[in-house]
Amino acid sequence: MSSGGSTRAILAALAANAGIAVAKFVGYLITHSSSMLAEAVHSVADTSNQALLLFGQRQSNKEADNLHPFGYGRSRFFYSFVVALVLFSLGSIFALYEGYEKIVHPHALNSPAVAIVILLVAVGLESYSFRTAMVESRPLKGHASWWRFIRNSRNPELPVVLLEDTGALVGLLFALLGVGLTVITGDPVWDGIGTVAIGVLLGVIAVILMVEMKSLLIGEGATPAEDAAIRRALEGTDNIDRLIHIRTQYLGPEEILVAAKIACAANADLATVAATIDAAEERVRAVVPAARVIYLEPDLDRSPSA
Repeated sequence: MSSGGSTRAILAALAANAGIAVAKFVGYLITHSSSMLAEAVHSVADTSNQALLLFGQRQSNKEADNLHPFGYGRSRFFYSFVVALVLFSLGSIFALYEGYEKIVHPHALNSPAVAIVILLVAVGLESYSFRTAMVESRPLKGHASWWRFIRNSRNPELPVVLLEDTGALVGLLFALLGVGLTVITGDPVWDGIGTVAIGVLLGVIAVILMVEMKSLLIGEGATPAEDAAIRRALEGTDNIDRLIHIRTQYLGPEEILVAAKIACAANADLATVAATIDAAEERVRAVVPAARVIYLEPDLDRSPSA
């Protein structure tokens, strides 16, 4: 699948978060709500993150060179990992600090109705961004659960945007609860508690993203379904007696490296072996188009039954 769906989801999130960030900062200046400030910084972090994801996509399109003969596809994994770090440092730690300060040194809110209106508008905009990310993710998700999609997807941007938007919506709920309880009880400590909850939420999401992106950076192989399809394609090719071993690795979200040793008949001549390799590569690419880089090493079939 091309990166077009990812780009649409990123642009939707970028537009939503940029507008939300401005509105939240205005709301903070009016109300002095720490929940509002934490959410404003969260939106700034998300806006920066979307810019990083777009930059990573641009970098991944650079042509392969002598230093990077397999291209720059993993740039998308790297910048998605940076996004997790930004979310953790700029979002989570700041919110935890602000929440602690508000709990230790509480002060009354000014014009809490303004904060509530801005937060409700933000919920609407974040919902639009979240829906866009879900629509673009469904073709890749298939019948798997959303959690399984986030864990197994080799496309880094869509899980990042999905988790960011989920965190934003839940964070807005925490902010609304913090402001609402402060208004109802007259105790501004609730605003600080809501801010701490936002910080904890962002920290959990950031850690999940860091774990997933680290795995992609190290190098993940084909999915179980892709691996099975590649094996069937190789084993079903004429003149291949059996598949000796196979290794796969994602060079980027849409490019798989396939390296395999295949057993050919002992009486096969060079022309037959060459034609067999060409046919095997064609069959593999037909079932898994992302398998763009394929290296097949022919060997004699030395199995006991040969």
